[in-house]
Amino acid sequence: MASRAGTNDPALTATALSVAAAIGVFGVVYGAVAEPVLGAGLTVASSVVIFSGAAQFTMVGLLASGATALGIMASVVPLALRHLPLAAMLQARLAPRRVGRVFLSWFLIDETTGLALSHSGPAERILAVTGALAYGAWVLGTVAGVAGASAGNLAPVADAVFPVLFIGLAAVTARVRADTARAVIAGCAAVVLLLTVPGAGVLGGIAVAVAVAAVGARP
Repeated sequence: MASRAGTNDPALTATALSVAAAIGVFGVVYGAVAEPVLGAGLTVASSVVIFSGAAQFTMVGLLASGATALGIMASVVPLALRHLPLAAMLQARLAPRRVGRVFLSWFLIDETTGLALSHSGPAERILAVTGALAYGAWVLGTVAGVAGASAGNLAPVADAVFPVLFIGLAAVTARVRADTARAVIAGCAAVVLLLTVPGAGVLGGIAVAVAVAAVGARP
């Protein structure tokens, strides 16, 4: 699929598939955690029409704790605002076609932006192909999570997957082998920390990543 779309870089194709697979796993976790709160239909629908793991997990967590609609909006909307700097970074590399940009904006997430910025080739095609793969994996993962996963078993995994996904993005978009190695080490360490000490949360995963980066930083 990537080759047909014009992104005939084997490394990019492999990376895009790896990112999509990781997002699919994340989708399974979301489906399992959200189904008891939203119900099967709304859980799947939320992934179809929102396509934002950060916003969706935040929404479900707040709903489960009894937050009001206003409180949920106040938490979710700021998360969506990160798309503004993402779009600004990509703007110079996109063709000046407004209709095309509107279509591509649906696929504007952290992972696809990182891939479009870190690989050569037409940014529009990279964004479209990697975005379609990621979106499909997210929706299918959500369906799988709703259909057969246990929220009780997967809830602790959610805290681990979230920061590790972004650490993994750093690994696949790194241009220097040493940076890739540090990102992989940070990801593995974050998984171990968050599965053994779930209370560490996302901040624990970030702390591990910062510590690994500081230790391996060039003088």
